[in-house]
Amino acid sequence: MKTLTIELPDETDEREAKMIVAAALFDKSILSSGQAAAFVDISKREFLETVGQYGVSIFGETEEDLQLG
Repeated sequence: MKTLTIELPDETDEREAKMIVAAALFDKSILSSGQAAAFVDISKREFLETVGQYGVSIFGETEEDLQLG
C-alpha cells in the first residue's frame, strides 16, 4: 500500500477533500467502494449514497452514456 501526504490550507474541510479524492479514485476503479468509504471514514452505504453528488455513477455509466441511451 502506498501513502500520499497532501498539505491543505487550515480552512479546508478535510472530509470534503477526502470525499473528492475518494470519488475520483472510485470512478477510475483504483479503489473499491468499500476502500473509498474507509478512506473517508464513512460507511460503504453512505459513500454509495453520496458519491453521485461528485458526478460519479455507481452503475459505471457516464452521464453521456445515459443521454445516448
